[in-house]
Amino acid sequence: MIAHDRFMLTVLGGLAEFERRLIRSRTGEGRERAKARGVHMGRTPKLTPHQKREALARREEGEEKLREIARSYNVSHNTISRLS
Repeated sequence: MIAHDRFMLTVLGGLAEFERRLIRSRTGEGRERAKARGVHMGRTPKLTPHQKREALARREEGEEKLREIARSYNVSHNTISRLS
């Protein structure tokens, strides 16, 4: 590789790294502002709080399998097993 090619790659790499850090900084600040306004981050819950309480009660009774409970709420059995 010719010296000026290597120099150009180094400069462009430095600029790309700088821009990436700016993007991360701005998105982090935006997240903090959104959280301060009370915006919920992440996916919406599959189950309502009422459904969670019902599913937990059914799971603690132990009469139904997790898959049966999950099927009644149209969610994965993993979702039911993670409830606390």
